[in-house]
Order: sequence, then C-alpha cells, then structure tokens
Amino acid sequence: MAGKSGRTISATPEKSWKKMIFGWEGILILIFIAINIYFSIVSPSYQFANILREMPKYLTEVFLLLPMVYILVLGEIDISVGAIVCLSATMSCMASNNGMPFPAVALVCILVGTACGIVNGIVLINFTELPPMIVTLATQIIFRGIAEIALGSGGSISLSNADGFRSIAGKVGNLVPYIFFLVVIAAIIYGVVLAKTTFGRNIYAIGSNRIAAFYAGVHVQKIRLICYTLLGFMSGIAALFLTSVLYGANTTTGNGFEMDAIAMAVFGGVSNIGGKGRMPGAIISAFIIMCLRIGLGQRNTNPQVILLILGALLILSVLLPNISASLNLKKKTVK
Repeated sequence: MAGKSGRTISATPEKSWKKMIFGWEGILILIFIAINIYFSIVSPSYQFANILREMPKYLTEVFLLLPMVYILVLGEIDISVGAIVCLSATMSCMASNNGMPFPAVALVCILVGTACGIVNGIVLINFTELPPMIVTLATQIIFRGIAEIALGSGGSISLSNADGFRSIAGKVGNLVPYIFFLVVIAAIIYGVVLAKTTFGRNIYAIGSNRIAAFYAGVHVQKIRLICYTLLGFMSGIAALFLTSVLYGANTTTGNGFEMDAIAMAVFGGVSNIGGKGRMPGAIISAFIIMCLRIGLGQRNTNPQVILLILGALLILSVLLPNISASLNLKKKTVK
C-alpha cells in the first residue's frame, strides 16, 4: 500500500536479519556449533557415529520438552513428569512380563502417562486457587509412590521378553535411531501448532494475561487441561522408548527429567513467567545440552560437574535477557 509520501507500506512488519542473526536462537546456533567444534578437537571419540549411538537415552527427554514448552508459555509448571515416566515404564514392564503382546504393552504405557496428565489437569482446573507447582509436586510423590509399591521390595523390574522393545530401539542403516525421526516429526508438529494455529495463539494469550484471555472468549480451563494431558501423553511415549534403552525400570527411573525439560525450555528462550518463547529455540537448546552431556561424558567428566555447567547455563539464559532489557531502558532514558 502506498502512503502520501509515495513509499510502499507493507501490511506486515519486515523481517530484520539483524534480529534473526543476533537473536537468542542465532546465539544458540553459534553455541551449538562451538560446542561440537570444541569436542571434536579435544575428544577423538566425539564422532558422528558415537553421538548417534549415545543419543537415544537423551532424546527421550525431548519428548517431555515439547509439551513442557506449552505449559511454561501458559505461565505454569509441571514437576511430576519424571514420576509419570517412572510409573508408565513400570506398568509397561509388568504388562510385558505378564505375557501381553507388545502393541498392548505400548498402549498401556501411553495410557498410564496420559491418565496421569489428565489427573493433573483435572485437579488444576477444578481447584484454580492451587499453584501448579504444589499440585504437581503432590502428584509427583503419588505417582512415584505407586510405582514403588508396584515394584515391591526389590525396587526394580527387568523385562523377561524385550523383543518388542528392541524393535522400536532399532536404527536406520545401523546408524540413525528410529527415535530421532520420531522426535523430529513431533517437534515439527508441536512447533507448528504453537506458532501457526489458533490453539497456539490462545496459549500465548493465556500466558500473557489469563483474565484478559478469558474475557476475550478463550476457553482457558479447556486449553490448560489439553496441555497437561499432552504432557502426560508424551511422558508415556518417553517412558516407552526409555524402557527400550534400559530393558527395565526402577524407583529412580525418570529422576530429574522434569528439571531437564524445564532447563532446556528456559535456556531456549521460553519465559518462566509465561507468554513468551518459541519452539525452535527450545529444540536447539535440547541438542546443545545433549551434545554437552555426550562430550563431557566421553571426557570422563564427573556427572556433578556436568550438572554445575548446566545450572550455570540456565542462570545465564535467565540473566542475559534481563541485562539486555536494563541496558535498553538506560539508553532510552539517556535519549
């Protein structure tokens, strides 16, 4: 459209290459490249084939990351996902050992995870005064407690027949694991839904201002229930693939998965107070943390040191936007 000055005015804002390159996602890509270059230099075993071989056990956490982004954009949190993974894995192992065919075992695993997500959602939408952190802390204890009761005094269970689980743990060309392709497909679906659909826009609206979203006609409680259900569903899928790697389950299965998923999302630029964040940044962040763990593990780095590094990265990702905002505010004040 041409204005009075004769210039053409676009109906949509122009894309800034500077913002794309120097935005948080651009910085994450540079970090990802730098980490891979560094480990390929200092560690002879840090090779593509070795990375792919170790990747499946870390990719299960990406399943949790995808719906966790939705929850965080809503301005909420779910710290029960690790316990849901534990319970789902336990029930799938028990179902398998009782002679159920693998398709039924997989269905049990996914249904248990989905049911746990529905429980979280129902409690939260019916008792809106309760903080999500407290509710999911309580359900975390309940879900893991049920798994511990089911596992009994031994505290663990091994698969007596792992053929079905081996089939989903296979690789294409003996190199790329099946789970990698499934993660990519799931990431595309979740990313497109969040960025391009009305459902995704409603999630952002709720995270920005829940009351305003409600009065604008957004079905706030329905969307919250769907998001928690999706997180339970993906926890069941994560448990299924994790069992295919571990060939069993125990009381510590899925321990810390909730913190890993939240850390990946926040480091990827998803706001912990809601209304802000994009899926690409979270996915890049997940692969940064994955490569960092694999590289440091191959260097025989103490696991506690790895946790310290991840914690430092998380603090840095929270501090940098605040520092940037403060500097921009000072510049505007000076002007």
